[in-house]
Amino acid sequence: MLSSTRTPNEKRRAFRAGLASGTIQRFPGAFSPLSTRLIQEKGFEGVYLSGAVMANELGLPDIGLTTLTEVALRAAQTASATDLPVLVDADTGFGEPMNAARTVQALEDAGVAGLHIEDQVNPKRCGHLDGKDVVDTTTAVRRIRAAVSARRDPDLVIMARTDVRGVEGLTAATERAKALVGAGADAIFAEAMGSLEEFAAMRAAVDVPILANMTEFGKSELFTVQQLQDVGVDMVIFPVSLLRIAMGAIERGLDDLAANGSLRAQVPSMQTRARLYELVDYAAYAAFDDGVATFDLANNRAD
Repeated sequence: MLSSTRTPNEKRRAFRAGLASGTIQRFPGAFSPLSTRLIQEKGFEGVYLSGAVMANELGLPDIGLTTLTEVALRAAQTASATDLPVLVDADTGFGEPMNAARTVQALEDAGVAGLHIEDQVNPKRCGHLDGKDVVDTTTAVRRIRAAVSARRDPDLVIMARTDVRGVEGLTAATERAKALVGAGADAIFAEAMGSLEEFAAMRAAVDVPILANMTEFGKSELFTVQQLQDVGVDMVIFPVSLLRIAMGAIERGLDDLAANGSLRAQVPSMQTRARLYELVDYAAYAAFDDGVATFDLANNRAD
């Protein structure tokens, strides 16, 4: 009731343990704090909070328009709604190395288990779009060093994302990943990899956990969790999938309402009131209220 039953540090330690377990960690992307309840209930290992989703929720494209304040607020709301570790997209750190340091502390305060900072130029764009560009290795390394130095809880996972594969090729991406690990990155997110063989090459290049991004309509084929684990991937995210599923259902429902004047035909596919109340733990709130105070309106008194 009210929030997670686990402390941020407990969730951070669970995240690190999962990455070291030898079993690939599955992190579906949440599009609302409520959706984390379903992710947790269905047995996934963690929750991902995508920068694209946070921007799109505001009606904005994913081109670096969201602010640290907006991301930290959404991260806190999301982390408080689940007992699972939350990994959040921190874009480029929202500025220069000092901004990256402040970003780490703001997101640490928000209760997330980990965050990733990328090596794109500002303003950034979606990692699966053409025309993106990356900073030089020195600048990328400075961002990660600043992020690591700002960390107060040593269990907070600081991941480095590199977009070099789509700009300069696989060899450059593996070399960039090595430099980021040398700067203190706990894990590597290699964006827009083209094949299982490329994931295997990244696995061979670094000795920290690596992440695969299985976003639909992107540069990477949608490999199965087992295929990714078989080539040594430690974690997989599905960043925008749940938002796409939900928005597709919303659009179909609105079309039905516009055409027929009623949503009666949609009711069988809707989440029921009872199921919603179960997810938000309505009964526990009611029991808490009853245990604290009951009101006798007839006699205008409280027991």
